[in-house]
Amino acid sequence: MTVEEKLKNTIRDIQDFPKPGIVFKDITPIMKDPVLSNEILEYLHDYYKDQEIDVVAGIESRGFLFGYPLAMKLGVPFILIRKKGKLPYKKLSYDYDLEYGSATIEIHEDAVDHQQRVLIHDDLLATGGSAEAAARLIESAGGIVAGFNFLVSLDFLNGDEKIKEISDNIFNLVRY
Repeated sequence: MTVEEKLKNTIRDIQDFPKPGIVFKDITPIMKDPVLSNEILEYLHDYYKDQEIDVVAGIESRGFLFGYPLAMKLGVPFILIRKKGKLPYKKLSYDYDLEYGSATIEIHEDAVDHQQRVLIHDDLLATGGSAEAAARLIESAGGIVAGFNFLVSLDFLNGDEKIKEISDNIFNLVRY
């Protein structure tokens, strides 16, 4: 069975969460399966090991789950991209619009060195707004977006359209 098939058998659908009409893709069952979790990590490592990745950045909070272990396995630093007010040191911020409001994300001002190639990781690509905001934040810090990685892509929402102008290196393990 492929990694995609294993993930599709593990990720559960939660109807009407967080609001009516939404089918939430719940990745938490993956965390209960250390064998599958390690397989995912190995798969991602094999995919990225020969690419020029200087840093992995994870988007709060589910982007930390595989982003940090992937960075360790690749032997590169990990950057936390957090919601406003969660980081203690001097920060760079980026404001962006959501479907139902707006948000601000932040990184420490010393998180990215000039021209470092950054892989942005998150659990899910939906409309692409968070990923685009993370990319713009990395660019404002002087980094170069080397690519995007998501465990799950909701292809019907066309989120890749929003981010492919930043980098066409977009890799998803599962597509719906």
